Amino acid sequence: MTTSQEELLPGTRRALLHRIAVAQAEGRAPSLVAAVVRGGRTVWHGARSSVDGHAPDENVQYRIGSITKTFTAVLVLRLRDEGMLDLGDPLEKYLPGTGAGEATIAELLAHTAGLAAESPGPWWERTPGSLRPDLSDVLGEQPLLHPVGRRHHYSNPGYTLLGALVEELRGAPWAEVLRSEVLEPLGLHRTSVQPQAPHAGGWAVHPWADTLLPEPLEDLGRMAPAGQLWSTTGDLARFAVFLAGGDDRVLSAESVREMRTPAAPAEIADVLDGATYGLGMQIQHRDGRLLAGHSGSLPGFLANLTISVEDDVAAVVLANCTSGPLLGAVGADLVRIVAEAEPRIPEPWRPLREVDPAVLELAGQWYWGTHAFVLRVTADGLLALGPLTGGGRRARFRSNGDGTWTGLEGYFAGELLRPVRRPDGSVSHLDLGSFVFTRQPYEEGAGVPGGVDPEGWRGIAD
Repeated sequence: MTTSQEELLPGTRRALLHRIAVAQAEGRAPSLVAAVVRGGRTVWHGARSSVDGHAPDENVQYRIGSITKTFTAVLVLRLRDEGMLDLGDPLEKYLPGTGAGEATIAELLAHTAGLAAESPGPWWERTPGSLRPDLSDVLGEQPLLHPVGRRHHYSNPGYTLLGALVEELRGAPWAEVLRSEVLEPLGLHRTSVQPQAPHAGGWAVHPWADTLLPEPLEDLGRMAPAGQLWSTTGDLARFAVFLAGGDDRVLSAESVREMRTPAAPAEIADVLDGATYGLGMQIQHRDGRLLAGHSGSLPGFLANLTISVEDDVAAVVLANCTSGPLLGAVGADLVRIVAEAEPRIPEPWRPLREVDPAVLELAGQWYWGTHAFVLRVTADGLLALGPLTGGGRRARFRSNGDGTWTGLEGYFAGELLRPVRRPDGSVSHLDLGSFVFTRQPYEEGAGVPGGVDPEGWRGIAD
């Protein structure tokens, strides 16, 4: 028996509408529009507006600010996957003479290149990009504020450099490359560099009075790869599906998973907030779940995209005001509402089609010293090692095809798991990066940390 998961329950839909209604009212946003994705498709759309009868739909464009950075990161990862660059390469290899060339591509993606947060004044978000025609105008005379690679310091100029890198290696403008390599393959026809009707106007709301001021809609020029794009909840919902599962026409599932993997050392405040940064994606731990995505803002607009891969739920929230509603909190709440009200229904358990007896022999309980571990053979053909009870080191391992296994995560990432066999072919112990796992705690005759005292285990006499 199966249950349709295409539609949300009425109570869930009302809770979602209530959340964005509160956000629009308390945040005093001229309009706020949102969408929720589950199971690879949009399952809810909602909007609130200060204009009666004119609530925006999923096709109305808003400026999405720094969510643009995630699109730029996708272009860079495509270059890596095609072998045109390595993330460990210094920028100088491709763009000499910037003054920031010692930073690697990965460090630019993760905002750990030591660059300033903003370009030299005047404020680039509210002035024409023509004031900064060259990279030197964006970076200034001293681009680096911090040692390269030592700390996470969010940098808009860093993504300008990444956009220039894309242009250098593709031989075409960033906007053209983005359109042909990402927007068109993913069907994001309402995402564009310049606004296309219907689109919202950007407004500043007076902090102490219910009055409005129109914000300028500037072309950011060189800074475009950091924040230029316009999009809709409909398009960003499709983009969220891609960021959760990949699309081989653009980036593989493995590559988008890499984007969602922490790549930056966290500041103390970030540790307390449960936040870090991957490769073009923000990552946070909130309400007991891991969320990935990106926020964005430009004068007149706020944007947020939030994904919980584990829950198979994503949310998009857009507003046309410079400040007011906290869209990161709204996006996280929309994900939480759906995930808690209608938890993901797991796929039916199915046994493995076949299993190698030599692999099955490894399954079961093992000891590292006196610490009890369990090794399981998982349905995807991996081995999973973890503590029998409680917390501790755990990891999955991928077969190397020669009887050994390589760790995929955590403390044992990249470490080799090697079953050591006796002369008769039976497994004596597991060697994991020099750690010896045995079937009994401190097993006699095993290597370190095997039994040492010849009298073995004992009690204490009265």
